[in-house]
Amino acid sequence: MVKDLKECTNAIPLGGNQFQDKWGTPDVIGSYKFSPIDPITPTPEIITAEIKIDENQLITALGQACAYKLFSHKVYLVVPNTSKDLARVESLCLRFGIGLIVFDANNPSNPNYEIRTRALKSEPDFYYLNEYLRKLKKEQLDKLFN
Repeated sequence: MVKDLKECTNAIPLGGNQFQDKWGTPDVIGSYKFSPIDPITPTPEIITAEIKIDENQLITALGQACAYKLFSHKVYLVVPNTSKDLARVESLCLRFGIGLIVFDANNPSNPNYEIRTRALKSEPDFYYLNEYLRKLKKEQLDKLFN
């Protein structure tokens, strides 16, 4: 999200159940912070990603990605490029403004990530954004925003 997409200035892995929430925890959370020398500096943007290796989890992954839109400016779904349902997933991602990145799950040393669809920016619900940011550890917040 930082190097290839250039959508983030900082990103950290999360995953697991750090948010301790039935709506899930993104696998990666990133921020895009504008340079202080820019004439106009908007508030930082939050970008999240849900990564699935198991092709049988695509519906779950899509549901999680939709849930992350509540507290993210942009959301990406990252799935294997071998799924027979990839065209349907891509169509749904376009419909919901979720970015889609595919990769070669059979080649972990060189997964060859490919951006199929860029995420559309939308305003998060700042109540939920603040709620989830409070669940991050201080060092995670420092890495995201400094």
